[in-house]
Amino acid sequence: MNTKRRKMAIRAIVVLILVLDGALVAVNFRLSNSPEATTEQLRQLRRKRDFMAADIRRAVEIRKSLPDVEAQTATFYSKVLRPANVGSSSVIADLDALARDSGLQITSTNFREKAVEKRGVEEVAISISMTGAYPSLVSFINGLERSGSFYLLDSLSLDSSTEGLLRLNLELRTYFRS
Repeated sequence: MNTKRRKMAIRAIVVLILVLDGALVAVNFRLSNSPEATTEQLRQLRRKRDFMAADIRRAVEIRKSLPDVEAQTATFYSKVLRPANVGSSSVIADLDALARDSGLQITSTNFREKAVEKRGVEEVAISISMTGAYPSLVSFINGLERSGSFYLLDSLSLDSSTEGLLRLNLELRTYFRS
């Protein structure tokens, strides 16, 4: 009986080893078919990480500089932008003086006002048409650039008119403190 038990024990051990071998083959097969991170994927992930770290550094620098930017903005608003109570009349006087000094004749001026929310300013879009000689038009645009007032030139178009003069159409914007 002793030998029968030994044979049974050996058979059981051999069956157990075969079952474990089969399990190891299955695990090995799964591992060989699972997606692994290749070197290129790792390089891309590192590059993304570096870009994100650079973005975070820039964000921290921006956050540190915000008080300076806010102070510069307040200075710009108070020194460069006119108060809203002076209104369009100051712009008309400014543009008339520039046109007169340049030798131009203003034929039409239109204003469109719009409040800019959360900024404490009012935007005024100005459409202006004038006629004159080319050197006068250049002089006007130069005066506009050098003006103490804040103007943004959005568009400019030139047409020839009768009498050998040119017609200048400008789209400008300016802002008032509210």
